[in-house]
Amino acid sequence: MQKSTRFPSSFISSVLLRASLLAGILTACSSSATSAPTTDVGIALTQAYETVVAQMQPTQTPLPTETPIPTATVPRTPPALPGVFSTSQLNPLDTPHTYIQDTCQYLYDKWNSNNAAPGTVVMVIMLHGIKKEAADVTANDITVQDFRQMMNDLKEQGFEAITANQMADFMDHNAKIPQRSVLIIQDDRRTGENFNDHFRPFYEKWGWPVVNAWISAEDGPRALSLQDNIALEAEGWVDHQSHGYIHNINMTDSATDEFIRTEFEKSKADLEQNFHKTPVAIIWPGGGFGVRPVQIAREYGYRLGFTVNPRGPVMFNWVPLADQADPARPAYLAEGYVNDPRMVLPRYWPYQVQANLDIVRNIGNQATEYARQNKAIELEYYDIMCAPTLGPIP
Repeated sequence: MQKSTRFPSSFISSVLLRASLLAGILTACSSSATSAPTTDVGIALTQAYETVVAQMQPTQTPLPTETPIPTATVPRTPPALPGVFSTSQLNPLDTPHTYIQDTCQYLYDKWNSNNAAPGTVVMVIMLHGIKKEAADVTANDITVQDFRQMMNDLKEQGFEAITANQMADFMDHNAKIPQRSVLIIQDDRRTGENFNDHFRPFYEKWGWPVVNAWISAEDGPRALSLQDNIALEAEGWVDHQSHGYIHNINMTDSATDEFIRTEFEKSKADLEQNFHKTPVAIIWPGGGFGVRPVQIAREYGYRLGFTVNPRGPVMFNWVPLADQADPARPAYLAEGYVNDPRMVLPRYWPYQVQANLDIVRNIGNQATEYARQNKAIELEYYDIMCAPTLGPIP
């Protein structure tokens, strides 16, 4: 509804005065001009009044435009993340353990296109003696013929050998490695002849390295093999890692701190002096380990540790371990209580490889498919919760 305008009395008097003067003029004009048509003075007065009022009507100022109110932004709710990948291919007591605490960093490393693809597996194999004739399986030995067959089977199944540093980077940050990788460990000190006869052909044919679990004790066998091993390390395909100093006494929670530290310190010093490298892996002597040995190993910069438990392959942020003893496998010590999966990694003996190749391959394939099914959910979560801090995933 339009509001009426009220004028002050002085304004109305002014209007009436002007209208009266105009009316007088019009009357005079009508009297003097006898030939002109008669003018209705009332009508003229009304028109004059309306004209004056219109001229003096104040101009209305338009109302200021109201500032639009922005629409409220509805916060995005992150989706629930899927559970840890599991598989029936493992023993029921061997369950996947994760170790990356930062969910955002885990997803960033997992889906980074520069890193290993989800489902990438590492099969760790520990070799003891390679015999030309009969092999003592109870001592975890293998014949030359069976060794060569094992290596060929691995290659046919799409596996490629990696070094300890490559595995450490993969386990820590999901660094890119072959989607089916194998870490081959030659147990104990060995002569140059052992490496040249058995492993060099596969290095020259496929570029496969081998890890040596090097014992650092200064005794007779060391002197016989040291120079050959220094030369092999310099060639770049025999990767010497720590197998302790004394070696034949296990590092467990019942050992003294002094003993445990000596094992790491002297082994590390030997590898740095003779092989010009800082070890990243401890192949636990006798397969023994414990909370304190693991913690002290971390103090000296070790990033990987290997038990004698063949529980399965490992993946980024995924290590099958046991949280309780298994009466059916009493020799396998439970590792979960250590609470550091990367320092108690499982490994296979050579006679177990043939029966487990398909299992390892299937676990990798299943993990790849599980990741594919959940990719959209994990990327949405990352976009909402992580991208503001870490930025987009490459």
